[in-house]
Amino acid sequence: MKPFGCLSFWLRKKVLSAWEAVAVFSVILMFTHSAFAEVRIQLWHSQMYAHRKVLADLGREFETANPGVKVDILYRETEELRSAYQSAVMGGSGPDLIYGPSDQVGPMSTMGIIAPLEKIFTHEELAEFHQLALINYRDHLYMIGDRIGNFLMLIYNKKLLKEPPKTVEELTATAKKLTVDIDGDGRTDQFGLAFNFTEPYFFVPWIGGFGESFLSADGHPNLATKATVDAFTLIRDWKLKDRIIPSECDYEMANSLFKQGRAAMVINGDWSWGDYLEAKIDFGIAPLPQVKATGRWPTPLVGTTGYSLNPNLEKDRRDTAIRFLRFMLSSHAQEKFTQAVSTFPSLLRLQDSEAVKSNPILRDAVPIMARGQQMSVAPELRAVWDSLRREYQSVLGGVTEPEEASRRAQADSLAQIDRMNETLAPDGTRWIVLAVLIGLLGYLLFHSIKGIKAIRSARTGSLKFAYLMTLPAVIALFLVVVYPFVFNILLSFSNFSLMTFRDWKIVGMQHYISAVSDWSFYGLLLKTMIWTFTNVFMHMVLGVGLALIINQTLPAKPLWRTLLIVPWAVPQYITALTWRGMFNREYGPINQFLADFLSLPPLDWLSDPLLAFTACFITNVWLGFPFMMVVALGGLQTIPHDLHEAARVDGVSAYRRFWLITWPLLLPVLKPAAVLGCIWTFNSLGVIWLVSNGGEPADQTHILVTYIYRAAFNLYRYGHAAALSVLTFLLLFLLARVMTRKEEVIK
Repeated sequence: MKPFGCLSFWLRKKVLSAWEAVAVFSVILMFTHSAFAEVRIQLWHSQMYAHRKVLADLGREFETANPGVKVDILYRETEELRSAYQSAVMGGSGPDLIYGPSDQVGPMSTMGIIAPLEKIFTHEELAEFHQLALINYRDHLYMIGDRIGNFLMLIYNKKLLKEPPKTVEELTATAKKLTVDIDGDGRTDQFGLAFNFTEPYFFVPWIGGFGESFLSADGHPNLATKATVDAFTLIRDWKLKDRIIPSECDYEMANSLFKQGRAAMVINGDWSWGDYLEAKIDFGIAPLPQVKATGRWPTPLVGTTGYSLNPNLEKDRRDTAIRFLRFMLSSHAQEKFTQAVSTFPSLLRLQDSEAVKSNPILRDAVPIMARGQQMSVAPELRAVWDSLRREYQSVLGGVTEPEEASRRAQADSLAQIDRMNETLAPDGTRWIVLAVLIGLLGYLLFHSIKGIKAIRSARTGSLKFAYLMTLPAVIALFLVVVYPFVFNILLSFSNFSLMTFRDWKIVGMQHYISAVSDWSFYGLLLKTMIWTFTNVFMHMVLGVGLALIINQTLPAKPLWRTLLIVPWAVPQYITALTWRGMFNREYGPINQFLADFLSLPPLDWLSDPLLAFTACFITNVWLGFPFMMVVALGGLQTIPHDLHEAARVDGVSAYRRFWLITWPLLLPVLKPAAVLGCIWTFNSLGVIWLVSNGGEPADQTHILVTYIYRAAFNLYRYGHAAALSVLTFLLLFLLARVMTRKEEVIK
């Protein structure tokens, strides 16, 4: 009753009428009742564009059949879904259900962040599903798929190609004929083949075609083989020698080229059919062509995409989420997806239905699927992808020979697996850490109690009221800033990792010792410092320069000011992806400008390490200069005009007026902005990650913050990543103190 008593007292003090008080309480009760009456469940998914429409329709249909239930459906890119879900569940929250590929089951079940499903569904119910749709790991069922497949194939445009090639040699020859410069401008307008060739998932089927599997029978990496070398050589030749694929091509680029009719063939999965049907593409599907030298067919990974359940749910939400899960796995929901986007249903009774039998794409898909190998769900697969990705991209860039790359990929993947599965034991430094943490906790408690006593002893009611009004902000600050910061420090002294996600403990300073004794840390730090200071320097130069121009008497000054703020106003995610497209070698406008106006050859902006880092630098300069411009413009408008007029009368040149008047008076305003710019740029994850596509080529564009992100969410080394983030904080804190100390001394 105390909160309501405080509110009543406040209302009386404000001399509200009884009717006004009743109205306020009615509104509060109405919203409270509606919030408690409605059950909201949330689904995070990574489905493609055309699938999202069907998913939204089914969500609305479930809401109609279940009054009082609201379904929130949120799309997240696959990697973003994994990292965001891990963070949310670690904090005890997160969505009720997630939908994604089956390879996420191993890591998430090891962490204990998805719930077993075998007790929710009966044996009779589970027997109705295809075995590929039931994803078990360590004797528990963690995912049920509403479709099976999720495998790669060759998809061809029937307007450009009547029959698909049967062998790799035929594919190469056919693609050469279909790779043409239609308008004669020296740039390829149509490619014979396009696919996301820089990612290992699209590469490993070819290892099977050359006679080996990239994983051994016990699930360990098997990369130092002749088959891997031959597969490396094949894709490298397609890119550098035969030139039948774009020199820079991610998933979105390949997808876009095929939908626009600018790629005759694309290697893609069954998840893409819905998009191509929606785009009215007359396409056919075929198995990846046979390797003639071995007589074998490539072996794409076959699995499922399906639903997993959050283990943190309370009973009411859990029951509702399970009811929604049953609905999404029902024959009704699967049939809607099959009819709309040609997915292969996981319910056995639907696989012989008319919707499947009458669909030529699904008929052709069955023998293609039979040639694949089942997708492993073991967490170690992430380490294999990470190691293979780096060496594979080195081969494609012409930096490393295939033989050396295969050996290094094998050795590195084994080392990564060891680090991923490592569980650190406490050492002697643990007691030092615990003593320091207890001391700090006592210090904070002492000052907190002292502060509470000061508040309680406040003599005036207005002062108490002021403290009361600031309390929500203090609580919010504690939850959003203080608690995560302290928790991160604790993690940096712990063995928190994939294997100890639910039962980690303080082990000492081992992560700090390993970080500062690793020479690669200093290389990353140096690169990050160069990145930071060059970016902030350019932000200052451009920002101050443009502010000086705008501050003059110009026509349409408000318009120019607004236009120059646009790069800062547009979300960073959109800007980074836009610049990535602009840097594309074949189709990016930057290379077209260089060719058309400067007669320069196209540059491999995203394939060459130095150029890729330069592309990230240009993007970040574009994003950062408007902030400095706004700050400088505000500072310029505070400088008295009389000083400039007097200097002008005395015959002082514009150059000297800037250095003797403008710059000294502007410097106190720019210093704090420069400190903020350094902090933001040092921690600029989005630009590097999005423009370089996660550190491409071959992890050569990483800075410290992207390396930390990769260590935490790709390799599950949370304690190690936390220690690096604390070191980053200390470096930035010292930098800020040094940069602001001089101003304090001057004052």
